[in-house]
Amino acid sequence: MSFPAPATKSAFLFLLALLCFSFRAPAQSHSVHLGAGGKLTYAQTPKGDRIPDFSCAGYEGGGVALPHVPTKRSVKPSGADDTDAIQVAIDAVSALPLVDGFRCAVELAPGSYQCARTLTITASGVVLRGAGDGDKGTTISMTGAPHLALRIEGHLDQKETGAPIAITDAYIPAGATTIHLADAASLHPGDTLLIRKPVTPAWVHFMGMDDLHRNGRDEHWVSARYLDVRRRIAAIHSNAVTLDVPLMDSYDSRFFEGGHATVTAITLTSQLAHVGIEDLRFIAPRQTIALGAPEFSGMQVRDVADSWVRSVTWEDTTNGVSVNAGSERITFLECSIVQRVAVTSAAKPADFAIDGSQILIDRCTASGDNTFYIVTQDREQGPVVVLHCRFLGNGHIEPHQRWFTGLLVDNCEVPDGGIDFMNRGEMGSGHGWAIGWAVAWNSTAKEFGMNTPPGSMIWSIGNRGDEINPVFPVFDGGPPRAQLEPATIESAGKPVKPASLYLAQLRDRRGPAAVKAIGY
Repeated sequence: MSFPAPATKSAFLFLLALLCFSFRAPAQSHSVHLGAGGKLTYAQTPKGDRIPDFSCAGYEGGGVALPHVPTKRSVKPSGADDTDAIQVAIDAVSALPLVDGFRCAVELAPGSYQCARTLTITASGVVLRGAGDGDKGTTISMTGAPHLALRIEGHLDQKETGAPIAITDAYIPAGATTIHLADAASLHPGDTLLIRKPVTPAWVHFMGMDDLHRNGRDEHWVSARYLDVRRRIAAIHSNAVTLDVPLMDSYDSRFFEGGHATVTAITLTSQLAHVGIEDLRFIAPRQTIALGAPEFSGMQVRDVADSWVRSVTWEDTTNGVSVNAGSERITFLECSIVQRVAVTSAAKPADFAIDGSQILIDRCTASGDNTFYIVTQDREQGPVVVLHCRFLGNGHIEPHQRWFTGLLVDNCEVPDGGIDFMNRGEMGSGHGWAIGWAVAWNSTAKEFGMNTPPGSMIWSIGNRGDEINPVFPVFDGGPPRAQLEPATIESAGKPVKPASLYLAQLRDRRGPAAVKAIGY
C-alpha cells in the first residue's frame, strides 16, 4: 500500500493514524472479553444472567483428545451384501470384556461394501473404523429398501434415589453453577441430580405462547409439567451446591405458582459409553427427498455418553445424524453430510438434529438446499456447540421447537443461508420459542434472523451478514403479532476477540493443553 508524500508533518501523522486504524486489532465484546491476565470477564444483567460457559461440550466434557482403540476384528468387502459380516464382527467385539472402558475396534478394509439393513452397536467400548471417508477409503453403499445406516443404542434407565429437594433461590440466572437447597445433607459430590423447573400457565403466558392456533385448532407449546436437566455435583458447602456444568436457562420462582424448582438424586444405568465411529463413508441411492416417505437416513445416537464420530461422510441420506435427550458429552469431528438431490416436501430434513447435552460439532461440513444444517429439539438444555463448521446451500442453522436453551454457533459459515435464533410461532405444530440463551459468535451468514424471548437473551456478536428481527409466524390469516424484541447485537460486520469463544472458555477452564488436545 502506498500514499502520496504528505506535505506537512501533521498530514503525515494523520495518514499514519489512518493506516494504523485500518489494521487495528479486532474489538472486544462487551458481553465477554479478555480481562486481566488473559482471563475472560463476563458482563451480567441486573439479575446475574450472562453468556454461559459452553466449554463442557464434547467428549469427556471437553478438552480431551479422542482415543485410538486397537483393532480386534477385520472385515473385507465380499461383493455381495456385507451387512451380516459387519454385524457379526461388531457383536463379537461387543462380547469382549471392558478394559479401562474399551473393548476393541472392528476395522473395515478399504473398498466398497453393500448393506441392505441397519448396522447396530448396543455395547459400550466398541469402535467401528474404516480406512477413510474418501474415494480410496471405506464406502458403505445402502442397498435394498430404505433404512437407517447406523444406530448406536443404549437404554437409559434413570432411577430416583431420594426425595425431591426444593431449590430456595428466588432467581437462578442463566450461566449459574451454584444453587441453594432447603437441605443438602443427603447429597454428596459426584451425585447426579435431576433438576426440575415447573412449567406453569403463568410462565407460558409470560412467554406469549398460550394462544397459538393453526388450521382452526389450538396449538400447544410446552405442554410438559417440567423442564428437566441432569447435572453432577462438583462441590457442596452447607446447602449451596456447585454443579459441574453451568445451567443454560434461568429459574424464576415468580412463575412457579407457589411451587418450587427441585433437585432429586438419581442414578443412570444402561447408557452406552466410549463408542467411536471413524473414517467411513455412507452413500444412499439418489432419490427425491420428501419427508414422510420411506427414508434412507444416516445415524441415530440413542442414550450414549462420552463417545465420538470422526471423519464420517453421509451422502444423499434424507436425514443425517440425530442425537436424543439421553445422550451427552459427544464429539462430531470433521464429519460431512452431502445432499445432491432435491427436497420436494414442505417440511425440511435435518443434517444434525441435536436433543442432547454437552454435544460438540467441530469442523464439520454440510451441503444442500432447502434443509436444516443444525436443529435443536424441544425442552432440553445444552451446552451444544457448533464450531468452525461450513454449510453450503440455501439452508439454515435453526433451532426447531419448544424451548431448547444453551446453543453456541462459533466461527461458522453459511454464506448462502441463515443462522436463525427465532420464534417459530405457529410453524409445525406450534414450535413457538425454539431457543433461549444462545450465542452466534464471529460467524458468517447471508442472514441472521434473531429474536429475544421474554426473560431471556440471544446474542449476535462479531457476525458478518444481514441482521434481521423476524416477525412472529402466523397462519390462516390470523392477526399479526406485535413486533418481537431483536437480539443483542455487538460489532456487526466486524469480528471480535477472542477469535473463538468456545476455545477461549476451554483454555480458561482447563488450560492451553486442553485446546491442543482437541486439535487447535
